[in-house]
Amino acid sequence: MSTQPQPAGNARPGRPDRAKRILPPRPLAAGIISLSFVVLLYLVELIDVLLPANLDHGGIRARSLAGLDGIAWAPLLHGDWSHLFANTVPVLVFAFLALAGGIGQWIAVTATIWMVGGLGVWLTAPPSVITIGASGLAFGWLAYLLVRGVFSRSVGQLAVAAVLLFVWGGMLWGVLPGTPGVSWQGHLFGALGGVLAAWIVARADRARQSKAPGNLQT
Repeated sequence: MSTQPQPAGNARPGRPDRAKRILPPRPLAAGIISLSFVVLLYLVELIDVLLPANLDHGGIRARSLAGLDGIAWAPLLHGDWSHLFANTVPVLVFAFLALAGGIGQWIAVTATIWMVGGLGVWLTAPPSVITIGASGLAFGWLAYLLVRGVFSRSVGQLAVAAVLLFVWGGMLWGVLPGTPGVSWQGHLFGALGGVLAAWIVARADRARQSKAPGNLQT
C-alpha cells in the first residue's frame, strides 16, 4: 500500500521548498545579519587603526605553523579603509542572498568557504606575504549563489545567478594570477569553497526530501 504523495521536506502550499528559495524567508533578519557582519569588519578596522599593534600581522602566513591561526582571522582584517570599502557591497549583497536557506545553513556555508579558502591560501600562497581580507568570502558566496541553482535544478536560482554574473561577473577574473598585491589564491579557493558548500547543501536537501513522510511507501 502506498501513501498519498505529499510535498517533500518543509515545502507547504504557498511556501517554496528551502532548496529552491531565491530570497531569505525572513528578509529583515537576513539584512540585520549581513549588515552586522559588515559592521564587525568596520569595527575591527577601526580598532586596528587606533591600536599601536598591527592586527594585519594576524593574517595567513603560508606553510607556517605560526601563521596557521590566521585562517580564523584573515577575513576580518583589511589593509586599509579602501580595501574594506571595495569589499563592502559584495559582502552585503552576497551574504544576504546566501541566507535564502536559513541562518543555520548560512553558517555552515560560510564556515566551509572560510576554511577551504583559508587552507588553500595557507598551502599555496607565497611564504613571504600575509594574506588578509573578506574578498575570499565574497568570492565563495558568489560561487555558491552561481552554482546552487544547477545542483537544485531551480529556474529561479539560475535566473538570480544570471543577474549576479552580469553585474559581478568581472570579479571572477580575480581567481587568476596577475594583479600585484591581490591574493588570487584567496579568491580561487574561496570560490572552490563556495562550490563545495553548494554541493554539500544540495546533497543534504536531497537526503532530507527522501526521508520526508510523503516519499515513503508501505
